[in-house]
Amino acid sequence: MGQKKDLTGSEKSKIVRYLAEECSSLKIAKLLKRDHRTIKRFIQNSQQGRKKRVEKPRRKITAYELRKVKRAAAKMPLATSLAIFQSCNITGVPKSTRCAILRDMAKVRKAERRPPLNNTHKLKRQDWAKKYLKTDFSKVLWTDEMRVSLDGPDGWARGWIGKGQRAPVRLRRQQGGGGVLVWAGIIKDELVGPFRVEDGVKLNSQSYCQFLEDTFFKQWYRKKSASFKKNMIFMQDNAPSHVSKYSTAWLARKGIKEEKLMTWPPCSPDLNPIENLWSIIKCEIYKEGKQYTSLNSVWEAVVAAARNVDGEQIKTLTGSMDGRLLSVLAKKGGYIGR
Repeated sequence: MGQKKDLTGSEKSKIVRYLAEECSSLKIAKLLKRDHRTIKRFIQNSQQGRKKRVEKPRRKITAYELRKVKRAAAKMPLATSLAIFQSCNITGVPKSTRCAILRDMAKVRKAERRPPLNNTHKLKRQDWAKKYLKTDFSKVLWTDEMRVSLDGPDGWARGWIGKGQRAPVRLRRQQGGGGVLVWAGIIKDELVGPFRVEDGVKLNSQSYCQFLEDTFFKQWYRKKSASFKKNMIFMQDNAPSHVSKYSTAWLARKGIKEEKLMTWPPCSPDLNPIENLWSIIKCEIYKEGKQYTSLNSVWEAVVAAARNVDGEQIKTLTGSMDGRLLSVLAKKGGYIGR
């Protein structure tokens, strides 16, 4: 029973299946011949890996002052190093030293954006996780839209500037210079699309269905076998154009209805693995603070970035769903991150 060995993907999937069969964690440990504590840790937080060994911090101040800094950093998230040290009445410490001390106990990060979850949302997320606990997620097509602008998201154009060099000038345009709406899907290890929504088209129920007809159904779905279509589950979020009576009836006529159309809990982008695909694509197209001069050029960049995403990356995203379900249940419907 190797306690120090990470669980494999196959073992994680088996744990989810055993839980669905109402096996206890102790019984699962015996079935897999693994340490009981390893199984319990995975069930409690399935997306957390083993913690890496952290070197002892370099202490340029006394141990007492260090404890004060640590408490202040916990109470003042997103504060500067100067503000943290001043709150502790510690003066005369250079910025480089302050940052070195804080780097051993903290990390520079942006504030996380989370959907506003209330108690009803959390209950619905738990119900959703319980409903799909036994689902074979390799049969689920995860879909979503993403808007990409010419200038990229605010705050992305950051990087190291050499001494004596000036920071490059960036264009500052209203609403990021305009953008392109992109739709895509992922299933197992395959990327569907991306497909571009025609410029100027607002996706209401009618235009959304027409878009799916011209792209997804004609260019991808129609080429699939009858057995694939029979088993595929279509996932979409709760955007008004997706869940309207018109769109639901139209998809039903296409054979996507009842159990083949996944119900989706409210305020749950963290549960959709395609959101991670969007992050991969955006990191690629906006790397080194890149900007674009036309909508066609940014669209070409999206297509090129999507081509570079291999099947293993997509399989990792779609294969993460068992862990996401367990995390939702462990956190009682709370936000699980991405």
